[in-house]
Amino acid sequence: MSIQNEERSERRAAPKPDRIPSGDRPTYPAVEGLVKRLRRLDACAVSDALDKLGLQGAVTGLPLRSAGPGGASRIAGRAVTMKVGPGTPPPGPPKHLGCTAIERAGADDLIVVEQKSGVEAGCWGGLLTLGAKVRGIAGVVADGPLRDVDEAIAYELPIYARSLTSRTARGRVVELGTQVPVVIGDALAGGQATVHPGDYLLADRSAVIVIAAADIERVLDAAEQIVAKEAAMAKAILGGTPIGTVMGGNYEHMLKNG
Repeated sequence: MSIQNEERSERRAAPKPDRIPSGDRPTYPAVEGLVKRLRRLDACAVSDALDKLGLQGAVTGLPLRSAGPGGASRIAGRAVTMKVGPGTPPPGPPKHLGCTAIERAGADDLIVVEQKSGVEAGCWGGLLTLGAKVRGIAGVVADGPLRDVDEAIAYELPIYARSLTSRTARGRVVELGTQVPVVIGDALAGGQATVHPGDYLLADRSAVIVIAAADIERVLDAAEQIVAKEAAMAKAILGGTPIGTVMGGNYEHMLKNG
């Protein structure tokens, strides 16, 4: 049996996990609390908060390829990063790209991948998806090609990815670094952001939002205020207030007036 056939057989035999262990990566209460607050928000509210604070970090053009249980699309957590491209594999025993990132991540983390080399080769695939699912990782954001998307859908692991491919990474690209700064997005189309390990990300069908770890608390505060104001506006609309009144000057200048 060829290596490729052997891998395909292994994937077919892999059971769908029904129990997700928490992993052995420590979870700090403060970080856990910040991630919980971020998960209650959506990308548009946090994007508005970035605008209000004069920060960058909104990226579009990375569509949802695989949803979570029940079709859930929103994911949030801290970044565990990986850069992929042509080059020399990392020193040490041979290990497929992505394994180190999975081993370093936990339930409050997202794996963020940069594979913008132009080489059509998967930077994430079926066995990595299963490994992340078993590890309890919240999801994956990949600015590069995703392989085995049907397996990702079956495993119900949320994955945002630039494109799809059938072409393996083996012999084409390697892991250039784990827990290094990576760049996602396109500065000329949809925005671009540099992601450092430990930064916070929120992704839904609208956008991927990157928040520097140093800014997370003030961004959360601003976004929660915006959500509260918009909830009051929605209540007024439902109560019969004309929409032109609700969405007048107070709405137009909301991101300036605080």
